[in-house]
Amino acid sequence: MPLTEDEIVAALLKAPGWRRDGDEISRTYGIRYHGGVAMIVHVADVERLISHHADIDLRWGKVRFAITTHDVGNKLTTADFDLARRIDAIAEAHMAEPLDV
Repeated sequence: MPLTEDEIVAALLKAPGWRRDGDEISRTYGIRYHGGVAMIVHVADVERLISHHADIDLRWGKVRFAITTHDVGNKLTTADFDLARRIDAIAEAHMAEPLDV
């Protein structure tokens, strides 16, 4: 079920570093290319287990994750913020640096 505007604002307060752009949240991390590939594989394993996926953009020196729930018309849900927290933990484990982009 899509979150209300107030619920989205509250969820963003609990997800520091994640930025909202319409009905998606995103975050970019600085990491060496091959480290980024390893981090993406780690995220993909978790995504498969929870049946929720981010759009991932790998560039030289950075990885960007964008999350929305496609099953409810590309709206934000609690699943998006849960995945964001999981990505943060994985990024920390891979020593990726959050970037303000």
